[in-house]
Amino acid sequence: MKAVILAAGVSRRLYPHTYDTPKCLLDVSGKPIIHYQLEALEALGIYDITMIIGYLRETLMDHVTSSFPHLNFTFLINHHYFETNTAYSLYIARKALCSDSQVLMNADVIYPIDLLRQVVNSPFENVLAVDVKPCGREEVKVIEGGEKKIVDIGKDLIEAQCLGEFIGVAKLSHSFTKMLAESLEQLITAGGKNDYFEAGIQPLLSEIDVHFEDVSEFPCLEIDFVEDLEEARQLY
Repeated sequence: MKAVILAAGVSRRLYPHTYDTPKCLLDVSGKPIIHYQLEALEALGIYDITMIIGYLRETLMDHVTSSFPHLNFTFLINHHYFETNTAYSLYIARKALCSDSQVLMNADVIYPIDLLRQVVNSPFENVLAVDVKPCGREEVKVIEGGEKKIVDIGKDLIEAQCLGEFIGVAKLSHSFTKMLAESLEQLITAGGKNDYFEAGIQPLLSEIDVHFEDVSEFPCLEIDFVEDLEEARQLY
């Protein structure tokens, strides 16, 4: 199993904190956000990591390679990070994505090692980490169809029908990553460069089982706004 981390974004909503620092290098309780993820991957024996980078990429590359010398990093550049979204970043990495089973994650999510351990050790082949809770418009939400299967995913779902928030951490089988790579190619060809990568997952839900792991017991948070950063610092 390998890992793919999406870390190309500009994070305008966190200005001025991200004027000269990539979002995933912002400090939370004495260490950068990305350290929580990379330490978890290393602890679980996942050493081959593809990172899609863009904004302030030299700073990010230098930091992770010097801080985690035992991890094998491959860096892919999204040169259009200002005007694209995570679907395009993952599309750039589609060859690496479909090379193996993967842990897929956004670089701006903070969580403890035990959360990733639960996802990786899940008995299901394709698993999304879901914070089961009432959601608002901003979150990427999921709808459950029974037996822990996810039948819909996206931001624009009816909030009252949703199980909770997909926090941007997933375990995907090799067969699924192949299908996702093809789905992303179709999405980008159709003009979806500004979509989230979940738009590539959504049409596959009727073709292959995707389950969820309830991670609401863990202190986890996607950091998009200054308020999120402050909350993360309180949590940790």
